[in-house]
Amino acid sequence: MIKGIDHVAIAVEDLDQALGLFEKLFGLRADHRERIADQPVEVATVRLGNTCIEFVQGTSPESPTRKFVEKRGPGIHHIALEVTDIAAVMASLARAGAEMIDAKPRKGKGGSTIAFVHPKSTGKILFELVENKKR
Repeated sequence: MIKGIDHVAIAVEDLDQALGLFEKLFGLRADHRERIADQPVEVATVRLGNTCIEFVQGTSPESPTRKFVEKRGPGIHHIALEVTDIAAVMASLARAGAEMIDAKPRKGKGGSTIAFVHPKSTGKILFELVENKKR
C-alpha cells in the first residue's frame, strides 16, 4: 500500500526567496506551485527523479506551517509517503495504535488526497500520507 516517498517538505519563511536560493545553488526550478487556502499554505514542488522537494510557506498567522517556522525556524517539516489507498492505510495505522492528525483524508496539492500522522506516534517525525490523483 505504500509506494515510496512522494516528497520531503521544507517549511520556509519566504517561498520566493527559498526557490531563488535553490535555483541559484542547484540549478533546479519548481515545476508546480499552488496555494491551498484551507490549510493555509502555498507550496512549490521541485521534482528530482521519482520524488520531490516541496517548499511550504504558511499564508496566515493561523497556519501550522507558519507557527512551525516561528518556533523552530525554516527546515524539514515532514516526509510524505505515497500510498495507493489512503483510507486503508489510515485504518491500518489506527489498528497499530497510531494517532492521526486528520480523522479523514482531505484535499492536497494537485488533486491529491492527504492525511497526517501525529508525530507522537512516529518518534517525533511528522509523516504525511498522499494518494495522488489517478492519471
